[in-house]
Amino acid sequence: MRKITKIENTKLTPVKRKRVAAYARVSTGHAEQLHSLSAQISYYNNYIGSRGDWELVGIYTDAAVTGTKDDRPGLKRLLTDCRAQKIDMVIVKSITRLARNTVILLGTVRELKELGIDIFFEKEHIHTLSSDGELMLTLLASFAQEESRSLSENIKWAIRKKFEQGQLFGGKDMLGYHIEDGTLHIIPEEAETVKRIYSDYLSGMGIGKIAKNLNLEGVKSKSGGKWRHHVISRILRNERYTGDLLLQKTYHPDHINQKCIRNHGELSMYYVKDHHEAIIDRITFKKVQAEIARRKEIHNYGTPAASKRPHLFTGLIRCGLCKKHFQRKAGQQTLGGAGWICSTMRNEGKASCPSRQIPEGILIDKTSEVLGTTNWNRETLLENLKEIQVPEHHQLIYVFQNGQAKTVTWQYPSRSKSWTKEMREKAREKQLAAIERRRKQNGDSK
Repeated sequence: MRKITKIENTKLTPVKRKRVAAYARVSTGHAEQLHSLSAQISYYNNYIGSRGDWELVGIYTDAAVTGTKDDRPGLKRLLTDCRAQKIDMVIVKSITRLARNTVILLGTVRELKELGIDIFFEKEHIHTLSSDGELMLTLLASFAQEESRSLSENIKWAIRKKFEQGQLFGGKDMLGYHIEDGTLHIIPEEAETVKRIYSDYLSGMGIGKIAKNLNLEGVKSKSGGKWRHHVISRILRNERYTGDLLLQKTYHPDHINQKCIRNHGELSMYYVKDHHEAIIDRITFKKVQAEIARRKEIHNYGTPAASKRPHLFTGLIRCGLCKKHFQRKAGQQTLGGAGWICSTMRNEGKASCPSRQIPEGILIDKTSEVLGTTNWNRETLLENLKEIQVPEHHQLIYVFQNGQAKTVTWQYPSRSKSWTKEMREKAREKQLAAIERRRKQNGDSK
């Protein structure tokens, strides 16, 4: 008779722990809210860590970010890890902490639901994987979005009341001033830079040249970075340097996307005279505004509407050294026409980008060569090309929309070939005039 002996299982089956993450958000960077965020992080560390069947994956946070936006670094990292199947459940304090926008909220919930990931909202005690979870979320999120809209309208009303009373609300420090308690206080060393910019501009210097000089001399902008064309332009147009304030230049039409747009008369604006100490006197400021208008008129004078359209290569040529786009520079170049130059090199000089200029005639010839035809225009370029890269001087890489690329090289033609008959005649006349001047200086009338 056979004898059967049972061998007991002595190997313990490991308990699979649920991988849990937490998400926390505060809408401002104020000290009390940052303290609240720190408290939430500590709470979730203890709460999740105390469960033996849970494993803490991480605590994802966003500070000073509104819940109506989906462009949040912490939330993005959380969703990335969820898509990578690193998380089984997410804990959030309340629905409004995840999102106040119903569309964003439900989109996030449904995506994680398809991935089999549960979201637990503590305050509402809702699990999104439960049968009635999404219905409850839809209702509660609608209330949260309406609450956000109401809060936004109340804040806008309060701000506009301050504007009506001539009071500055919020605002960032600007070059020359520090804002404290709604008042602008002068920063002397920065004020000198502002005065220099106004003086240089009235002396005839261009905005690009002003920016280039400041960068070369190591003068720091308000942000501490490089001086740019648009930064100088804003300084030259800002009425606050005269001691005045124009309030409500911009506004937020929608509390959901929080996009800030310029006020072109949609809302009332308020001009406050002599609000603070001036850096630039009003006479100088008016002269600068008149000079800006004069230069603009000269630039646009007699220019047909068609020429204000983008040029052939606008937005297509990218510098391989600094990654910025090339800009068109009109005037006499090697080939007697316009050229294209890297915006960094043009505005900041060779110290920032040592790239060199490309004659427009060369670009047209090489583009025709690459396309295999001379019958093309800007629309043809946009249809076929993604961009034209300039990795180094005398080299172009044409990147096509289908991902293919073609590299070409070019050289300046000899000076004799590039000169037209008119250019030769003009040079000859100039030389003869110089000889005549020297004769007169020497007293030789022959």
